[in-house]
Amino acid sequence: MAYSRFTLEKAKQQFQLTINQNTTLFSDISEVSLSDWLQEMLSQSISLATYINTEKARSELIVAPILLELKQISNGKISFFSGVRFDVDKKQGLNGQCDYLISQSDNQFELHAPIVSIVEAKSENIKGGFGQCVATMIASRIFNKRENEPLETIYGIVTTGTNWKFLKLVGNVVYIDKDEYHVNSVEKIIGILIGIIS
Repeated sequence: MAYSRFTLEKAKQQFQLTINQNTTLFSDISEVSLSDWLQEMLSQSISLATYINTEKARSELIVAPILLELKQISNGKISFFSGVRFDVDKKQGLNGQCDYLISQSDNQFELHAPIVSIVEAKSENIKGGFGQCVATMIASRIFNKRENEPLETIYGIVTTGTNWKFLKLVGNVVYIDKDEYHVNSVEKIIGILIGIIS
């Protein structure tokens, strides 16, 4: 089984997780100013991505520019990887390709721990991406531990490009943010991403 085969219920049962969907995770996070480049890029790419309306278009035209902005804001202290294989434990189904992985390492040549966040880009179904995202979060925790870079908290994001939903894994509890953020509030989305990588 690869990450994409996990439903939220399957991940919950297999990894003995509790799901908490009654928490607001990032209400105290401030918005950040965007670069002129990102503002200009999104002013053109959001409508194009929604017209094309494929996962690939939304990923390339909306998600990737936002993550590139995050990398710029962090002064290159993070790396992010797109479309890489992340084979952690095939027996548990923790293998396959990930849309995006964000690491607190500046090494852009190969993936290093700690992985702090996973971004799963979906065409239109955010809820349908929760299981895949949670499975990848579990894999990230295992990967970080193996690399002697354990983190108490792993974050996950499921996005259509236009809508963003944030998840947090602490122990055996997965918190799914009550709030959902629209790309019209990209200043808040970037603020949350900065908080996650800090």
